Amino acid sequence: MDFFPRDFIETHEGLVFAVVDPQVEGDRVLGFLRYAPRAGRLAKIGTDAANRLLQSHFPRYLHRSARLQAQLHGVPLDSIHRHHRPRDRVQDLLRHGPADPLETKLLRLVGLLAKAGVSTETLGVTGSLLIGRQTATSDLDLVVYGRDAFFRARAAVMQSQAEGTLDELDEAGWCDAYQRRGCSLDFEDFVRHERRKGNKGALEGTKFDLALVEECRTPDTERWNKRGALTLSASVLDAAEAFGHPARYRIEHSDISEILSFTHTYVGQAWAGERVEAAGIVEESESGMKRLIIGSSREAPGEFLRVRWPD
Repeated sequence: MDFFPRDFIETHEGLVFAVVDPQVEGDRVLGFLRYAPRAGRLAKIGTDAANRLLQSHFPRYLHRSARLQAQLHGVPLDSIHRHHRPRDRVQDLLRHGPADPLETKLLRLVGLLAKAGVSTETLGVTGSLLIGRQTATSDLDLVVYGRDAFFRARAAVMQSQAEGTLDELDEAGWCDAYQRRGCSLDFEDFVRHERRKGNKGALEGTKFDLALVEECRTPDTERWNKRGALTLSASVLDAAEAFGHPARYRIEHSDISEILSFTHTYVGQAWAGERVEAAGIVEESESGMKRLIIGSSREAPGEFLRVRWPD
């Protein structure tokens, strides 16, 4: 059974976890609790509330990853009641049609990308739409499988925005995106980076986002140990995996070989040849390689990656 980031897994108790890593550790799928039953319905749950709920009632889902050296949530395979796959959800909607205005907008966006040459087999949807818990104000969290399909979809979004078929986010949309992210950049710096990524926009007032999932990415089998916090300045040598999970930036630095971001905020944040400033946690492998991790916790307070723009 394959698991990928942005899949959801539902337990027998009705808890819904977002998968955060494709590698199963022992018998556990690594994820984070996103939805839980509340007052007879499934409700989205924040980080602190998720941890409190598991500590109080479901401690078996708390998991310390020795490989990632991080406190995550881990769901044993035999506790999985249902595996929600983003690609299956889109295919189901294409077969049976939409049931509400948001699903109609999703299929409109899928159709626009298909006209641009993006196979619908490479498209999925995550978030509330994946489990049928969307509301009228929900966003469209589109998943694109494979790097070629992702960059074709991204180009189609930018072209459609230039032609007026799709909208760019307005000021209110950017404010909402910034508040949801809760990152360590100020608002102006956040928007400056986001505008050039080409993976966000709006369709008839509904925000959407494109996220890349690479199904064939080579697993990281190294064992890493945390060495403490660091802020550095470096030039980006290679940003080919900048939109991956995690986002990877190979850098020119005397001690650190690469920056990895596990938080979506810093995906596609910098290009090769740019000078960046980054703050995170240093990890060292058994072979002596060092990297800087952004996203050592879900909200990653005090951790960031930003381009040092010319004056």
